Amino acid sequence: MPSQKRGGDDTMLIIPVKDGENIDRALKRFKRKFDRTGTMRQLRARQAFSKPSVVRRAQIQKAQYIQNLRDQEEI
Repeated sequence: MPSQKRGGDDTMLIIPVKDGENIDRALKRFKRKFDRTGTMRQLRARQAFSKPSVVRRAQIQKAQYIQNLRDQEEI
């Protein structure tokens, strides 16, 4: 029986390291690229189920907060 994949991308992050490049710099590029994938956010969100109404309410509150900040910036 074939294994079933859950949604998501199972590709590895590939960070080409140039000759003589500082390992700290390559590690920083890896961390930045990893953050952009959103993997950790997705894992944390999956730890506990949230009702769709709660998720929607949180999105609305976040949008209201951001809009309030933008309105204050214009004043």
